[in-house]
Amino acid sequence: MTNRIVAYQLADFLRDLGVEVVFGLCGHTNIAFLDALEQSKIRFITARHEQVAAHMADGYARVTRKPSVLLTHLGPGLTNAATGVANAALDSIPMVVIAGDVPAHYFGRHPHQEVNLHLDADQYEIYRPFCKRIWRVERPAELPRVIERAFHTAQSGRPGTVLVDVPMDVFSADLPEGSFTRKPPLGVGKPVLDEQTAAAIARELVQATRPVIHVGGGVLLAQASSELSALAEWLDIPVTHTLMGKGALPDTHPLNAGMTGFWGVPVANDLTRTADLILGAGTRFAEADSSSWDERFTFAIPPTRLIHIDIDPAELGRNFPTEIAAVSDIKFALVRILAAVKELVPQPRHTPGLRERIREGRSQFSSQWAERRISEQYPLKPDRILADVRKALPEDGLIVTDVGWNKNGVGQQFPISVPGTFITPGGLATMGFGPAAALGVKLAAPDRKVVALVGDGAFSSNMSVMATAAEAGIPVTWVVMDNMAFGTIALLEKHHYDTFYGTVFKRNGQPYAVEYAKIAQACGINGIKIEEAAQLLPALTQAIASDEPCLIHVPMENVPTPTPGHWNINDIYRKGS
Repeated sequence: MTNRIVAYQLADFLRDLGVEVVFGLCGHTNIAFLDALEQSKIRFITARHEQVAAHMADGYARVTRKPSVLLTHLGPGLTNAATGVANAALDSIPMVVIAGDVPAHYFGRHPHQEVNLHLDADQYEIYRPFCKRIWRVERPAELPRVIERAFHTAQSGRPGTVLVDVPMDVFSADLPEGSFTRKPPLGVGKPVLDEQTAAAIARELVQATRPVIHVGGGVLLAQASSELSALAEWLDIPVTHTLMGKGALPDTHPLNAGMTGFWGVPVANDLTRTADLILGAGTRFAEADSSSWDERFTFAIPPTRLIHIDIDPAELGRNFPTEIAAVSDIKFALVRILAAVKELVPQPRHTPGLRERIREGRSQFSSQWAERRISEQYPLKPDRILADVRKALPEDGLIVTDVGWNKNGVGQQFPISVPGTFITPGGLATMGFGPAAALGVKLAAPDRKVVALVGDGAFSSNMSVMATAAEAGIPVTWVVMDNMAFGTIALLEKHHYDTFYGTVFKRNGQPYAVEYAKIAQACGINGIKIEEAAQLLPALTQAIASDEPCLIHVPMENVPTPTPGHWNINDIYRKGS
């Protein structure tokens, strides 16, 4: 039987699995695989920092809904990528990380860049807290089986990240031709809610007097928006959502009461707090969405009764006690619940005054920033920036945010009508996600427009994304909302300690701003600095239509996002001397 080098067989196997793009960075441990990729039909997107590459892979997987592939070097390459991989893991994004390692015959001798201060050859242990599974491949013959398992594990159950640690000599070893013949299933089966439990849930929803359906990112991951809408409409039940659940039901839907929690909408918090029954679907009831679990603000469970459905059994009952807890794919669960509901309620029902209450509540809340959305002030109001981006971006365009005003403001004030078009970091809330993830999002959706809303603190942390976009020809539009500070934290510190120490950017005691547009131009892409409010919408329209990478630098006033809910950190801070 003819032998063939492992790296080339691996590249062919990834192609057969449907992998079209690999993200990463070179190193002496993985260039054998890079040579194989060059000869394959798989595109390699090189970044200038591993965290950037990881966020790109994360964004790509969120849109394709398939496992993305990240290639890293050992030691500092793997540690640089860790934040991006952890961000994907906490948001249930499937990703296969392939990391080069020292030659297997040098394990424990501390060759160049090896991590081994605790155990010999244990660099893969760095990823243990946030990966679903980690493998160290010690013999070439193990790799085909491990790669097949890696892709299966990344997308089965609750999706997540996995690591395959490959000594560099394995990439260059020989294996018999055809060793990579095992194929994972064409589709990975999901757990399904049993009919008896579905019937019990249906009875509870029908009998409740003030039910609410509260949804998280799991509804979007399961592509269950139409099923959610059908159930809510049949029983006329209000729907609230987490940050990650935004867009699961269009913001224009009359039953969508909005986001809950600290940065939520008052009517949404009111509905969940006073509900007699909540159906939690695909959500972990995280702190920000739950007002730090303080019963005075968002959820009062008990006395409110909770039915909780999630694909991950570890999330059931984690933060609130449940009356019914079920492990299921959300799409299948909603289908079965609706079928059981229709047996009990043959015709759609109507709750008098409910839709009017939601409409009036959302309208009253949004009226407080109505003037700011058209303000001609310079530096601009953040509300004006969001309003102009919404006008310029097509309804099916993708909005990618970082953290801070852009994330919280979009969750609260930016209408999303097409499910899956809002991309944001939830679980880890990583600053630096937005600029890089937008590149992966665009590669996954080349025919749709992509805009990234990013604070200056995040964008300046790794501006190499502009060079990557220029080199790879990725036409995204970055909008840098520049308040010359880590704005959200600066306002928090000012409120509690009456200082901006360590949170604002200064040079010789004066506010300091980077000329981002000039740096963009130096990278070979379009760079525009907004000098007055009226320039923003035309600049956005031009940039989005150009199909070229573009950075728009928007000086912005640092003002807080409205906070109708509660965050317990505000009870913890104490000023001393």
